[in-house]
Amino acid sequence: MSDTAQDKTELATALLTLKTPEEVAAFLDDLCTPSEIRAFAERFRVAQLLDQGDVSYREISERTGASTTTVTRVARFLRDMPHQGYRRVLDRLKPKP
Repeated sequence: MSDTAQDKTELATALLTLKTPEEVAAFLDDLCTPSEIRAFAERFRVAQLLDQGDVSYREISERTGASTTTVTRVARFLRDMPHQGYRRVLDRLKPKP
């Protein structure tokens, strides 16, 4: 495994040790710059709005401040990419019937 792949795996493992939203937020505050956290949060909010299915890309851009390029990229990852990270998280956050 390359150093980059191993580092990514170790980071993912570290995230799994966190137990509360507050612990995750504290870790992110230590790990990331405020602008990186804003970018992560913005992309996740874009994914949430895209998942609703009834909001245009332009409206999502206006609501979130994300560029239309970012909205399009998140939409592509949500729809087409094999990792399905956004999809997994969005599905898990949906209330159970």
